[in-house]
Amino acid sequence: MKSRFPKEIKIGSRMVGEGHPAYIIAEIGANFDNDIDKAKRLIDAAKDCGADCAKFQSFLAEKIVSEKGFASMQLKGVHGSWGRPVHEIFREAEFPREWHKEISDYCNKIGIDFSTSPYDFEAVDLCMELDVPFIKIGSGDITWLEMLEYIARKNKPMILATGDATMSEIDEAISTIEATDNNQLILLQCITNYPSKIESANINVLKTYQTAFNILTGYSDHSPGPVVTLGSIALGGIVIEKHFTLNNQDAGPDHPHSMDVNEFKRMVNYVRELEAAMGSTRKVVVEEEAETVIVQRRGLYTTKSLPKGTIIGKGDVVELRPALGIAPKYKEFVIGRTTSRDIEADSPIQWSDL
Repeated sequence: MKSRFPKEIKIGSRMVGEGHPAYIIAEIGANFDNDIDKAKRLIDAAKDCGADCAKFQSFLAEKIVSEKGFASMQLKGVHGSWGRPVHEIFREAEFPREWHKEISDYCNKIGIDFSTSPYDFEAVDLCMELDVPFIKIGSGDITWLEMLEYIARKNKPMILATGDATMSEIDEAISTIEATDNNQLILLQCITNYPSKIESANINVLKTYQTAFNILTGYSDHSPGPVVTLGSIALGGIVIEKHFTLNNQDAGPDHPHSMDVNEFKRMVNYVRELEAAMGSTRKVVVEEEAETVIVQRRGLYTTKSLPKGTIIGKGDVVELRPALGIAPKYKEFVIGRTTSRDIEADSPIQWSDL
C-alpha cells in the first residue's frame, strides 16, 4: 500500500519539516582520524556551532570496496587524488564498531543527536541497537534496493541523498521505500564530487522533488561556503548536511572539502537569520513599519493659504510627505470643492476641511 509523505517528521526530540527550523547535520565522516578523543572534540565543536546532529559513517573496507575493482581503474576524481590504493584509505577511515556506543552516549550526554550512515546490514542493525534518530543513506547506495528496503523496514526516519542519480533511479528508490509502508523520508539533492562546484549545485532540483514526489527536501552540500546551503533553505529545504572538521589542513580524505569550526558556525547563524527573514506568505504591514507607512507616503497639502469659502484649484494642491492628509488618489475629488474653514499654507488637507 502506497504511503503519503508527511510534511513534518519527528527526529530525536524535535519536529523537522515545514514550519520548523532546518535540521543541520555536521558530517564528521572520517575526520576523527581514528582517534576517539578527536571524535569527541569534533562533537563538542559541532554542538557549539549550533549543529543538531554529529554524524559518522559506518563501513568496513572489505564490505564497501573491491581492491581489484579499484586497482583496474584509471581514477581522475577525488579517489585518484589520494595517491594510494582506495581500499587502504577506506580501511584507515573506518569508524570502529566498538566505539559506536561510547560516541553515541557522549552525544546524548552533551545534548546533540548522534547518527551514522550504515553501509552494510550489520551496521544497520547496530544503528537500531543505538536507537539513532534517523538513518542517512548515502548517494552511492541509492541503487542498492535490497539495502533500502532493509533500512526502511526498521521504521526509522530516513534521509536519502540523490547525488549522481537520475529521476528514474530516484523514483525507483522511493517506490522501494514506500512499499514497506515507511513514509518517514526526506530527499536530499547532492553533487558527489569533493569539493563540488557551486555552478553544479542545481539547487532548483529541490522544487522538482517537491513537485514530483510531494516530499520533504534538503541538501547534502560539498561545495565551498554557505551559498548552496542558504539557497536550499530559501527553496524550502529542511535538512542541511555539511562535512565538518577542526582543521582543513589535517591529513585525511575528507578534511580539505570540509567546513572548519568558524565557517560552520557562520553558516548556521546565516541559516537561522534567513529562516527569520523568510517569515510567512502573508503580506502584512509589520509593527516596525507603523511610522514609515506615514512618513514615506504622500498626502495632499495646500500650496498657499486658502481662506474659508475658496474653491480649490489644481495649483492649490500638491502631493507631499508625510501622509497626514487625504491620499493622492483622491486629488481629482478635492479639486473644485469649497473649503469649509481657513487652511494655512503647507497644511495637510482633511475631508473635514471641505
